[in-house]
Amino acid sequence: MTTDAPLPPHRAEAAANARFQALVLPYLDAAYNLAHWLTRNDADAQDVVQEAMVRALRYFGSFHGADARVWLLAIVRNTFYTLRARHAPELARDPLDDDHHPLVDPGPSPESVALLAVDVGALQEALARLPETWREVLVLRELEECSYKEIAAITGHKMGTVMSRLARAREKLREELTHRPKEGRRHDLR
Repeated sequence: MTTDAPLPPHRAEAAANARFQALVLPYLDAAYNLAHWLTRNDADAQDVVQEAMVRALRYFGSFHGADARVWLLAIVRNTFYTLRARHAPELARDPLDDDHHPLVDPGPSPESVALLAVDVGALQEALARLPETWREVLVLRELEECSYKEIAAITGHKMGTVMSRLARAREKLREELTHRPKEGRRHDLR
């Protein structure tokens, strides 16, 4: 016989914690990965993830079974921008207008070019040099394999903006990988 009586508070809290652990904790690595690429610093990334996880746990009651990865990555992203705004509100925003750049990139992806032409370290350095708005869409799309729709949900931007930023980010990454001379390499003219 089943009853609809509410669970005692300690059991309800334990059930919510178990649900949080089952649904959200599997995406902790993805949360750290996004935070690391946004902050470009291990310690700051850990701080962002820690704060994001506290927020996620605090507001887990508002999560209603959608995609937990998208929900968590959106919290990580928002936490990063909130913490950054407190410490550096004067940082510049993306200077380019999304409407003036192509949405489709017909050539091979910079990731394909990079795997053929440069080592992973050079790719990571080139990615780290990109502006945050471009870096975040590349990380979400290429490293976390999020769909355009998921990236739009995470960033709070329209799908066209996501596609535009991704095209520009790929173009800039390609430039960084193909036009920047490798550091430490000298040409001998003997």
